[in-house]
Amino acid sequence: MPEISIDDFKKVEITVGEILSVERIEGSDKLLKLQVSFGEPEPRQVLSGIAPYFEDPQVLVGKRYPFVTNLAPRSMMGLTSQAMILATGGDAAVPFNLFETQAPAGAKAR
Repeated sequence: MPEISIDDFKKVEITVGEILSVERIEGSDKLLKLQVSFGEPEPRQVLSGIAPYFEDPQVLVGKRYPFVTNLAPRSMMGLTSQAMILATGGDAAVPFNLFETQAPAGAKAR
């Protein structure tokens, strides 16, 4: 992967979001639809391919994780995603992991 400058990295906005609700998306084995509070007036819809890692995705409700919040919206399965949750692993070499935090919704990573 190519190196990026610190100026490029500074363009990425990482914000803590609290998951308010989770739904499986009909027709997809991978996608979950999350409603996430970032401390803004309205929650954002986030689509994420993390469904295979959760027998009961409702365990995510009420938890806070870092998200990239300044990505351009992306359409998937007829729905729009307005951010991306940060995670690692999910393959044979590295177990899947989310980065739960106690920081409040809307807190920015620096």
